[in-house]
Amino acid sequence: MQRYKSFLKALRKLIITLVFVGLLILSIRVTQPDLVKLVSSFPKAKSIMGELIHPVLFERESEKLTVSQVVPVPCNSSENPVTPESGPRIVLDPPCGAPKDMLTLHGYDLPKNADISLRWILPTGGLLSIKNIKTDANGEINMPLEIRPITAAVDGKTAQISFEVSLPNGNFVVAKTLKDVIDAMFVTIFMALIATTIGTIIAIPLSFLAASNITRRGKLGSVVYYLVRAFLNIIRSYEPLVLATIFAMIVGFGSPFAGVIALAITTAASLGKMFSEAVESIDAGPIEAITATGANRFQVVMYAVVPQIIPDFLSFTIYHWDINVRISTIIGFVGGGGIGYFLSQRINTLQYSQAGTALLAIILVVWALDFLSSEIRKSLV
Repeated sequence: MQRYKSFLKALRKLIITLVFVGLLILSIRVTQPDLVKLVSSFPKAKSIMGELIHPVLFERESEKLTVSQVVPVPCNSSENPVTPESGPRIVLDPPCGAPKDMLTLHGYDLPKNADISLRWILPTGGLLSIKNIKTDANGEINMPLEIRPITAAVDGKTAQISFEVSLPNGNFVVAKTLKDVIDAMFVTIFMALIATTIGTIIAIPLSFLAASNITRRGKLGSVVYYLVRAFLNIIRSYEPLVLATIFAMIVGFGSPFAGVIALAITTAASLGKMFSEAVESIDAGPIEAITATGANRFQVVMYAVVPQIIPDFLSFTIYHWDINVRISTIIGFVGGGGIGYFLSQRINTLQYSQAGTALLAIILVVWALDFLSSEIRKSLV
């Protein structure tokens, strides 16, 4: 009998191992890892990472030179632009075209050996990065350019080719990028704070309704208990990114309000669940004692339940604020505003050094808030 049990135990381990190996093989087939491509892309990764680890913190006082040129797409959408004969300028050959056409872009009288981020200014006002280029020793550019379909004229408004060059001419000062990052980081922190506050206010009454030892008494109480529990579970199943995307389309892409709404909803559901579990784990003794005195349900909650749950409620709330700050940085990528939105814009326009500044700020703030929330939660224990 003992040998039979040992055989079954060994067989079960073998089956579990085979299933695990099978799942690993299936995962490899589904995800299609390409180590060769990873190695061959090392130069590109080195270039990007090199800029990311050199955040823009300080810069020389400088004047900015902006050069733009209207590009009619298609040619009959507007008159061909008049190109200046001197000074910094862009010249296109031919001066207009249809989507998918190839033009030749020339730049003249530009700063020598200057780094330039070339971009389209779309008819809608948006920006579309083309590539980072460098002027030659004569301050000129000569490169092929494909007309993108997205640059086609809209309601008589035409696209433009544009770039901006900074000409250093003074002392080191705090970079504008760093100021923008600090502003965006404060937006993110306050987004998380107000979302946590709203979510907590909503979660507190829901938590009592979702606590079995408070609500689940009688048929009506049981119905309320299960309905609230189901509601919290349904809301918790939605990722903040999904909600932020939906509300960004409603209130405006890049609006911090979209992120606040998304975080407030998910925070209310998450804290409601955590608070209800804290209520269910309280000592039943004070409840029984106060109930025996003839106190009503409200008095029992106020004098027997609330004093026991305040430390847990405060600890969970502070911890969730810390979590919301981290989530806020990701929500910005889908239009929720804050530092995440700043970071996504800089990555999309290939400004990796400025993106590195945002990443540095995120790391420092998350570390500081994690330490602060940990210390506050320790003091509440």
